[in-house]
Amino acid sequence: MKRPLSHFFAYVSRLRWIKRWGLMRNAIEENVATHSWEVATLAHALAIIRNRHFGGRVNADRIAAAALYHDATEVITGDMPTPVKYHSRVMREAFGDIEHKAEAELLALLPADLREDFAPYVRESGWGHEEKELIKAADRLSALLKCQAEMQAGNKEFEPAAGHILKKLEDDGLPEVMYFLEVFAPGYQQPLDNLLE
Repeated sequence: MKRPLSHFFAYVSRLRWIKRWGLMRNAIEENVATHSWEVATLAHALAIIRNRHFGGRVNADRIAAAALYHDATEVITGDMPTPVKYHSRVMREAFGDIEHKAEAELLALLPADLREDFAPYVRESGWGHEEKELIKAADRLSALLKCQAEMQAGNKEFEPAAGHILKKLEDDGLPEVMYFLEVFAPGYQQPLDNLLE
């Protein structure tokens, strides 16, 4: 029996063509696929740090997998800039509804017998509180690192965003984020030769 074709992964792979930070001048282009990979690695790290140093009992592998798909709906919706997305309650609710519909459309691209397996990763509503918390923190951390890279490249347009994002991370006060900022973040500012020493 021949299995039906699925375009799920071919469609999701197009995240590489969706540019982020569309309202700002970028010295370093970033796409959604690259961003998703970075958020997955950061979320995985935050989960491990929580478990190792702060008494956590989260599933770091599940968090990493969910983080890989955290912006998958943008292959349908495009990248909505954060200031627009969160401009008002009405905008956030409207965009939330669009995201839920996009999740359903993506899942419908999968073979029927795999949809239930992928749903906990593609649907944000399937994530637990700690999964949401750590993936959101990793998303913000990725944005901060992007802002810092832009500033290091001489692009002052990202200074206000960097300040807002850092303040939000500090206000959230997640100890694993503070650990990452202290131990790992400074390395992002170093040239390659220094990283290898």
